[in-house]
Amino acid sequence: MKKSSFVAMVLGTVSAVLFALGMCMALISEWNAFKSGIIFGCVGLVLGLVTLIVWRKMEHKQPIHISGKAVLTVIVGVVGALALGVGMCFSMVWDKMVMGIIIGIVGIVILLCMIPLTKGIKD
Repeated sequence: MKKSSFVAMVLGTVSAVLFALGMCMALISEWNAFKSGIIFGCVGLVLGLVTLIVWRKMEHKQPIHISGKAVLTVIVGVVGALALGVGMCFSMVWDKMVMGIIIGIVGIVILLCMIPLTKGIKD
């Protein structure tokens, strides 16, 4: 394993754990830790961005250039993930199985649209 991959794996894991713990602290009302949960979540997000920057620097890659295609890709990914998550909530939390399955499938289709968006379609 390359040194850059190991560093990215460790930093990414720590940032994901901090973000997940922060979101649990903020969203589970029984914990009474909303403000500290928001802080933990933000620290996790910032550490995730630092991880990306450090990994790209260690791999000697150019900084990410923000273009219209990059913004569209992020928007499509976020919308697809949210639709899939809402479908799961409909099915598992709100006991609306059919509606949840339909919304979840729409989310999966949106996420599948990212393949031609990022890789393109070739003959």
